[in-house]
Amino acid sequence: MDEISAARASLDAESGEWVRVLTCGGAEQEAAVGRLHGLLLRIARNEVRRRGVQLRVTGPELDDLAYQAAADALLAITAKIGGFRGESRFTTWAYKFVVLEVSAKVGRHFWRNPCVRLEGEDWERLPDRFGFDPARESEWRDMLAALRRAVEEELTERQRRIFVALVLIGIPLDALVIELGSNRNAIYKTMFEARRKLRAALVANGYLDNDLSGHS
Repeated sequence: MDEISAARASLDAESGEWVRVLTCGGAEQEAAVGRLHGLLLRIARNEVRRRGVQLRVTGPELDDLAYQAAADALLAITAKIGGFRGESRFTTWAYKFVVLEVSAKVGRHFWRNPCVRLEGEDWERLPDRFGFDPARESEWRDMLAALRRAVEEELTERQRRIFVALVLIGIPLDALVIELGSNRNAIYKTMFEARRKLRAALVANGYLDNDLSGHS
């Protein structure tokens, strides 16, 4: 018994049944493919609706993205099911495929008709975005000026580029992944390091307390 076969021998009943019906051939396999497509489409619709807010996409166009993602995920899953090792439930394994397809399609969709430039900066949008109190304008304007200096002086070029894209421009994360040829985890890590540096600069200049309270 090879390694994959040994792993499959310990599959939970539901995962084992999915693998069986998706590889058995004939009408039973066709029916299973249809059920799987329905499952993937529900997942894709939920994902594109959640992410579509940033894209300002609604209606048939949003649903079309979901159908494309579900169809491509189905092709990938059926092509790779021979390598399914059962390290997670089959539905969990399948979920990852469709979420990955949604991310790619949402990112590519944004750049077809982008309404912003990646290099643009709009510091005047931050007060509204963060909900700053208009009555304390002089206070937060001083802090924003200090933040802008820290962005220019403390961050690396890549950190600054990602900060500007996500925070100042509001480019969706999935779109930025496509534009930079990166992945979500790498951008998360870069953004974490950028925020750490910026917070340290604001703390050092007295704009934030050295704890987790106040503006992030």
